[in-house]
Amino acid sequence: MAAATRPAPEKPSLIGLTREEMAEALGGIGVPERQRRMRVNQLWHWLYVRGVSDFDAMTNVAKDMRALLKTHFTIARPEVVEEQISSDGTRKWLLRFPARGAGRPVEVETVYIPEEGRGTLCMSSQVGCSLTCSFCHTGTQRLVRNLTAEEILAQLLLARDRLGDFPGADVPEGGLIPSSDRKVTNIVMMGMGEPLYNFEAVKTALLIASDGDGLSLSKRRITLSTSGVVPEIARTGEEIGVMLAISLHAVRDDLRDMLVPINKKYPLKELMEACRAYPGLSNARRITFEYVMLEGVNDSLEDAKDLVRLLKGIPAKINLIPFNPWPGTNYRCSSWEQIETFADFINSAGYASPIRTPRGRDILAACGQLKSESERMRKVDRLAYEAMMIANHGEDD
Repeated sequence: MAAATRPAPEKPSLIGLTREEMAEALGGIGVPERQRRMRVNQLWHWLYVRGVSDFDAMTNVAKDMRALLKTHFTIARPEVVEEQISSDGTRKWLLRFPARGAGRPVEVETVYIPEEGRGTLCMSSQVGCSLTCSFCHTGTQRLVRNLTAEEILAQLLLARDRLGDFPGADVPEGGLIPSSDRKVTNIVMMGMGEPLYNFEAVKTALLIASDGDGLSLSKRRITLSTSGVVPEIARTGEEIGVMLAISLHAVRDDLRDMLVPINKKYPLKELMEACRAYPGLSNARRITFEYVMLEGVNDSLEDAKDLVRLLKGIPAKINLIPFNPWPGTNYRCSSWEQIETFADFINSAGYASPIRTPRGRDILAACGQLKSESERMRKVDRLAYEAMMIANHGEDD
C-alpha cells in the first residue's frame, strides 16, 4: 500500500524579514556573500517601493536569480476572504493566513478609514485577544495565536494594493479615496489583539513600515494602542519610536479592573508613571487616551474631573468614543448631551477631546467590535464602533 502523500512544506516569505535576516536567507540558498547586500537592496525596493507580489515583476533581477528566488521563497499576498466597502468609503478586508500551529487557517480583519487628505489603516497583531475587556467584542474571541511580522506587514501591503497606492497602480472606483498622493497615510495598531503581547513581531513590522528606503511612513503617523502592558511601554518608545495610545476607559482602579482587566496587573499609578516617562513625549508628540463613553458607568462630570487630575502633567489628547452596543453586552452608550458635557469640561481644562463620529456602520468595521467570526453580529452594528476608534490618530505632517 502506497504511503500517503504529504503536502509540500510552505515556502518562507521574504516579507517581514529585516535586511540582516533577508541577507541570511539569501545565503542559505547559495547567493554569494559579496552579492547579498546588493540583492537585499534590490528586493527591498521591489517589495516596499514598487509593491510587487511576483518575482517575475523584478525586471532588473536576472532571470536565473528570479527562478532561484521563486523556487525557495514567496512574496504572495494573503487570501482575501471578503472585502466590504461602506457607503462612507470605509473598507474592511477579512484576510486568511496559514495555521502555523493554530490547527487550521486563521482569519483577521483589517480596516481602512479614508478622510479628506488622509487615510488610516487599522492593523491587527493577534488572532483573537486574551484581554477580555468587558465592553469589547473582540475580547470575546479567545486568543488563537500571534501574527508574524510578515502577516502584520502583509495587511499594509494588501491595503495599498487594493487602494492603488503603489507606483503605476490604478486607484479603484467606489468609496471615498483621499486626495493626498498617498492613500494610506497613517497606520494604527489597534485591530485584533494586544500589540505589546506580540512585541517583537510588531516592532519588526513597524520598523519596516517606517523605513525611509521602503514604505517610508513617518513614525509620527504610526500609532500603537495598548491596554496598558506597562513593562513594554518604555521599549515601544525606545525601540520603535512611534506614537502611543492608551485604552484607558476609567479613572479609578476598581472600575478599570472590571472594564480593562489588565489593570489588576498594572494599575493606574504604574500606567501613568510609564506614560509620563514615555521616550520623546512632548506637546508635539502627545499620548492619545481612548475613553469609551458608557452610560452611568464612567460618564459623570466627576469622572471628567478625575480624568483631568489623573492626566496632569502628561501631554495628551483624549478621544471620546460613543459606545456602539453589540449582541450580549449589558452596556449602553452615554447620551449625546452627556458626552458633550464631558467633552466641554475636558476641553476647558486644556485637553483636546474630539468626539468620534460613527463610520462604516453598514459594513461592521467599528472599533472594539473587530472579530473574524463576522456572522455573530448584525452588519449594521459591527462597523461603527471599530471605525470610530481608528480615525484621527497620528500627526498630519
